[in-house]
Amino acid sequence: MAQKEANTERTGDAPFAMLAPTAFAELGKQRLEDFANTQTELLDKLLETNRQWFDRMQLEANVASELGSKLTASRSIPDAMTAWQEWATRRFEMMAEDRKHLLTDCQIFTETGARLLSKGWLQNGSGKSA
Repeated sequence: MAQKEANTERTGDAPFAMLAPTAFAELGKQRLEDFANTQTELLDKLLETNRQWFDRMQLEANVASELGSKLTASRSIPDAMTAWQEWATRRFEMMAEDRKHLLTDCQIFTETGARLLSKGWLQNGSGKSA
């Protein structure tokens, strides 16, 4: 009898003790599907971000190439200064765009990570962090 009471006390504290085996299996399956979907979403966003930053690097290379061409073609100091000013203006515009993209990307990654953590993936069975 003491053995039976000890088992009841141990399982009474477990959060999933009252679930039927099929319900428990379904809960586990749903959590794994949620995890896989979140991971897929995160990977898709990483790939998209990688493509966007690669395109940005190509644009920067084109802008620098244009500057080189204009400087080579310039015949006077005012022409060269105009080329430099155009380049600097374009670079500052690009930096502002980069800042916006970076903040947006960070926000999306943070929201995805928070959604993943809010579903309890880094918690043990007692609800406390592992």
